[in-house]
Amino acid sequence: MTQENLQKGHPKGLYVLFATEMWERFNYYGMRAILVLFMTKALLFDKVFASNLYGSYTSLIYLTPLIGGYIADRYWGNRRSIIVGGIVMAIGEFILFFCGSLYATSPDTALLLFFSGLGFMIAGNGFFKPNISSMVGQLYTKGDKRIDSAYTIFYMGINTGGALGPFVCGFFGDTGNPADFKWAFLAGGIGMIISVLTLHFLNNKYVVDPDKKIIGLTPDGAPKKFLNPVVMVVGMALLSLTTIGLLYIDAKVVNYLFYFLIGCIILIAVIIYSDKALTSTEKTRVSVIFTVSFFVIFFWSAFEQAGASLTFFAEEQTQRDLGFFNVPASFFQSLNSLFVVGLAPLFAWLWVKLGKHEPASPYKMAIGLFLLALGYLWIAFGVKDVQANVKVSMIWLIGMYMMHSMGELCLSPIGLSLVNKLAPIKFASLLMAVWFTANAFANKLAGVLSGYYPDGKTTSFLGYQIANLYDFFMLFLGMAGVASLVLFFLSSKLKKMM
Repeated sequence: MTQENLQKGHPKGLYVLFATEMWERFNYYGMRAILVLFMTKALLFDKVFASNLYGSYTSLIYLTPLIGGYIADRYWGNRRSIIVGGIVMAIGEFILFFCGSLYATSPDTALLLFFSGLGFMIAGNGFFKPNISSMVGQLYTKGDKRIDSAYTIFYMGINTGGALGPFVCGFFGDTGNPADFKWAFLAGGIGMIISVLTLHFLNNKYVVDPDKKIIGLTPDGAPKKFLNPVVMVVGMALLSLTTIGLLYIDAKVVNYLFYFLIGCIILIAVIIYSDKALTSTEKTRVSVIFTVSFFVIFFWSAFEQAGASLTFFAEEQTQRDLGFFNVPASFFQSLNSLFVVGLAPLFAWLWVKLGKHEPASPYKMAIGLFLLALGYLWIAFGVKDVQANVKVSMIWLIGMYMMHSMGELCLSPIGLSLVNKLAPIKFASLLMAVWFTANAFANKLAGVLSGYYPDGKTTSFLGYQIANLYDFFMLFLGMAGVASLVLFFLSSKLKKMM
């Protein structure tokens, strides 16, 4: 790699993927911002059930990339998988729009539409999410120093959408009238259509590798029967029906997801480690991916309270009246993304400026966990000795989200880049899916933990007593703080294994 190549800007394809991901995240985060509010205010679910269903939904959102990553690697290619997944997600949002239109007059039909809409969102995301992340890395040659900053720029796309989504969907949907939630789902569906059209029209011209070859096309040797439109439509319909069933069973029948996720991780490990074509060095690097993926569970299970317990906190115990405008609770979910958009260029510059003194990826991720813990220490201090019926200043949520965003920048784009750099090419998308499976486990855990949100009764989590908001927030401080220390002490060994 010449000095000239190191200094030149990023390829235009990065910005096409940036825009595609931005509109998809607009759709996802806009819908997520009002999801637990819709469940508790329109569908009238209790908070514990809504929290657990939220956890099951967001967990499955990150689980289906196992399927989408595998099919893209073997049969469809990245581009086709992203477009098909995006269309299915748009359909899911429009189903939720009809759910929001019928919940008052036909509650049984609305409940069926609710689970169906979420199921379509889960199925579509499985094909969209791992493949677009994987394509970012394919824009560069192995060893290109720009990859870390590329993923940070890409992460800005994620968070630009993550900032716009809750504002737009919250403005139209979170008005205080539950009948307006449907407009948030409609806005999300429109955003998803824009995402699909962006990639469809610009991919072949701009999304190319350093040799100007189009990336993300059908893999060599892929059987043509799997590319038949009828087979593709039937396959996606069956997958959507399956995800609807998986969500409903976990929410209403038996809580199986934790065990299922553990089984998935074991299965992937067996598939990869039993591959005789992989060298011992490649397998050692794969071990690093599995190790850091374990630690991100502690990060995301605390971080993802944003869409559940922290939304309840914003709705009920945060002073949101500015005198001239009552800030919707859903708006607070834009804070994380706004901070990331603002701080991402600083972090991208910092890693380059540090040069040879730049911390290795595992150290950065340990710092991310520490900043997450610090955020919970801040908000725990804000609610300490405050009565349950007293609303506190917005500054406590704002400060916490700022620290969480700094932690996210140290962990999430760095982790995505780490997986891309260490994964053997033949398992690139599947190992990216491992990263998202760790997210799936964390999101399910986040929903379970949100169910302990204080409601006047003392509850116990693994022997830890939770009587008030201070106790609740200190739980996450302890989890993230301990995980940060352990990862910090392991980082030296992980760096050698890399």
